[in-house]
Formats: sequence, C-alpha cells, structure tokens
Amino acid sequence: MATTLGTKVKDTFAIFSLLGLLVVGGPMGTVKAESLPDQSAIQSVDSSNQHSVLAKRFEDAAREMQAKADEQKKLLEQYDGQLYGREAQTLKSQTTALIRKYEQAARSNMKEAVAHRQMAQRQVGSTVIRDGETPQIGNN
Repeated sequence: MATTLGTKVKDTFAIFSLLGLLVVGGPMGTVKAESLPDQSAIQSVDSSNQHSVLAKRFEDAAREMQAKADEQKKLLEQYDGQLYGREAQTLKSQTTALIRKYEQAARSNMKEAVAHRQMAQRQVGSTVIRDGETPQIGNN
C-alpha cells in the first residue's frame, strides 16, 4: 500500500511538472507577436528615432527570451532520475528543446536590433544639411 501511494504521488508530481512546462513554454510565440511590430510596419519606418525605438524593443524581447532560456536551464538541472523516474528523460528532452527555441528567438531578436541600430546610424550620418547651416565635424 505504501509503495502504491508513493508511486501515485510521484506520478502526480510528474504530471504537474509537465503541465508547468507547457504553461511556461507556451507563451513564447505570443511574446514576440505582441511586443514587436509586423514586417509591414518595419518597412515603413523612416526616421532614426523610430529605428532606435524598434532596436530597443527587439533588444528587450531578446533579453526576455534569454531570461526564459536561463530559467529552463535551471529547471533542466533539477531533472534527475531519482525524483522524476521514467519521466526524467522526457522532461530533459522537452526542456532542452525549449532552451534551443528561446535561445534562437533571442539571437534572432538581437540580429534585428543590430540591423535597426545600423539603420538609425546611417540615417543620422546621412542627414541633409539645409541652406545656411554649418556642418558639424567631430564630437562638438
């Protein structure tokens, strides 16, 4: 009787752990979709300031994805065979897949941020000098 109860407790704990992974891993796609502009909005950006704002948003999204990856790495360290039994290998592989997805999303968002920072710099560098203005040279 005691071993049956112990097994039920372990199984219940494993089920709740899997549900927790689904809850934590589920919002990955929605974070990117909610916080970042769509492609048509990016193509219509024309000012340096707008590129800087977009770069900041992509950097924030990248940091958020990396934080989620780090959180999953901490969970991965906890999955050992004694506590999770047969489900340990499944939990490890699912968590490893989530880590890869989050890290890929972080890299992708950082690439976008770098691209927008470069576009902002190009627009600042190519500012048209109006009649009567004196161009500034150096860090004055």
